[in-house]
Amino acid sequence: MTASPEILLICLFAGLLLGLASGFPVPFVMLGSALLVGFAGAGDAFFNMLVLRVFETMHSYILVSIILFVFMGIMLERSGAAEKLFSALHLLLGSLRGGLGLAVIAVCTLMAAATGIMGAPVIVMGLFALPHMLSRNYDPALSSGSICAGGTLGILIPPSIMLIVYGPMAGISVGQLFMAAVLPGLLLAALYALYILTICFLKPELGPALPKSQRNVSLARKLLLVLTSMLPTILLIFSVLGTIFFGIAAPTEAAAVGALVSVLLAWGYGNLSWSVLKDAFVQTTVISSMILLIVAAAFVFTGTFMLLGGGFIVQDLLLNLPIGPWGILGIMTAAFFVFGLFMEWVGIVPILVPIFTPVLQKLGFDPLWTAMLFCVAMQTSFLTPPMAPALFYLKGVAPPQIRFGAHIIRGVLPFLLIQALALVLLAVWPGLALWLPSMMLR
Repeated sequence: MTASPEILLICLFAGLLLGLASGFPVPFVMLGSALLVGFAGAGDAFFNMLVLRVFETMHSYILVSIILFVFMGIMLERSGAAEKLFSALHLLLGSLRGGLGLAVIAVCTLMAAATGIMGAPVIVMGLFALPHMLSRNYDPALSSGSICAGGTLGILIPPSIMLIVYGPMAGISVGQLFMAAVLPGLLLAALYALYILTICFLKPELGPALPKSQRNVSLARKLLLVLTSMLPTILLIFSVLGTIFFGIAAPTEAAAVGALVSVLLAWGYGNLSWSVLKDAFVQTTVISSMILLIVAAAFVFTGTFMLLGGGFIVQDLLLNLPIGPWGILGIMTAAFFVFGLFMEWVGIVPILVPIFTPVLQKLGFDPLWTAMLFCVAMQTSFLTPPMAPALFYLKGVAPPQIRFGAHIIRGVLPFLLIQALALVLLAVWPGLALWLPSMMLR
């Protein structure tokens, strides 16, 4: 006797949670849970679905851009552009209280717009900027929080790899998602910078200004340093986002242009060699393979969920709740946050987005706007234990005096509140997400 769909779905998610709690790799947990429950509930039909889902993932043209954007981010990291940017902004903003924190946010924002990944800015700033901030008597918690929060901007500000995966799942143009994410991402960066300025104005000891002897450089020299370090990175950003915005290229072709420009950037900074290229190719293969494996596994997991009738069950459950459309939207947004406590976005997006998309269509919410709500909610997952990859990345490269609980976790708490504020602002003013896509040239 076959179990009811409800029991099978409970077993499906129970297997997922149990596997994750046991520490097994995410893709194998999703595949294992889907295999056991899917075969028990659907028999041979499960294997037909499995093959189709995996081939659908591997034949997706838009997912090719993941490989190119990963390569672009690695080449930018190897080029030394981030260190040059921080050194220049260090001199330009050093006269302000909290100026080094502002420099971290600015560099992380530019790296986010030039890489599309989260780990690189956190690691680079942890290795390069954090020792500088500590040597200038900056508060360790504020310094750690600034780097972790700024580093997570790479998952939202385009060319975000998360948005590349989100688009096909929700049936939304990746180019429009890129444009929709620009203003929310910049809003977060501006709120981070405002917080650093405010807290350092009220408590100067947290982020003292640099002594005059350390910033005694002419204005012309400062501007030259900023221009020579910032213009190449801005060119890289424009080569990707500009070609998409003006309708010159689709995201995949724009990613190819960005990959080429990142190689030229490394060459221009004198850091291009065969060993650098070889390392970038290897790292790109490893990272891209991991992402695509998780996406394929999540596709199979979601396919199993749908095959067992889970989509109809969730749709009926949500639409019959007596809390109205906004209450249902709040529950869905909270689900992204809760899943983020235990999984990275690469597992969350392929699971939740196909389940919630039909419900959003019934409720009549704009898919671009809700996508940004969900993505901002997911961004908190990088700062919230037990998952919190940004925190662990920083701890892995931070000086020994930086403690995980007293400094890193305490430092990110204000930035989590800022992310919650940004989520509220985005909910109140949908134009933050919808204005720029409406201006795109098609």
